[in-house]
Amino acid sequence: MGTGKTAVGKELAKIKRWRFIDLDELIELRNKRSISDIFAKEGEPYFRRIEKQTLKEVAGEKKFVAACGGGIVIDKDNIRIMKDTGIMICLAASPEVILERTSLGAHRPLLNVAEPKKQIELLLKLRAPYYALADKTIDTSKLSIKEAVDKIIKLTSPKVKLKTKKAKVKTKLKSFRK
Repeated sequence: MGTGKTAVGKELAKIKRWRFIDLDELIELRNKRSISDIFAKEGEPYFRRIEKQTLKEVAGEKKFVAACGGGIVIDKDNIRIMKDTGIMICLAASPEVILERTSLGAHRPLLNVAEPKKQIELLLKLRAPYYALADKTIDTSKLSIKEAVDKIIKLTSPKVKLKTKKAKVKTKLKSFRK
């Protein structure tokens, strides 16, 4: 919901030379209609069922980055699937930034209301406990796409153990001070 999942995900996949999957785009392609149309004609519960099924299908893939809609986390099974098959990263942004980023299009069915900023604040509040279950969270409010990608790479790269080097440095410093 306007935090940069698709843009950041595409760039991350490009850098890692992995495939990129936008779950919402895949759902639209398979159903031959927009998410807004699915919500309008079938309702949110129907959409959440096909979203979960699509997540289960793509979760078995290797070397890919998936951008999921912000509401996917309200089903704890989806959280388990994401965490069991990869690293779950939550991209966050302030309500003001989300409103600014999403104001250009009407393809956000949950924001097609009289007061979208209040709706954003409500959704963020309701989803906060679920977002908190992510392995990592990055606030993209003031980040460029590249900065967000760099942060993800840094946070998810294997840590290099430097115990041996630190011990040598301490030894050299101690002997230098004598």
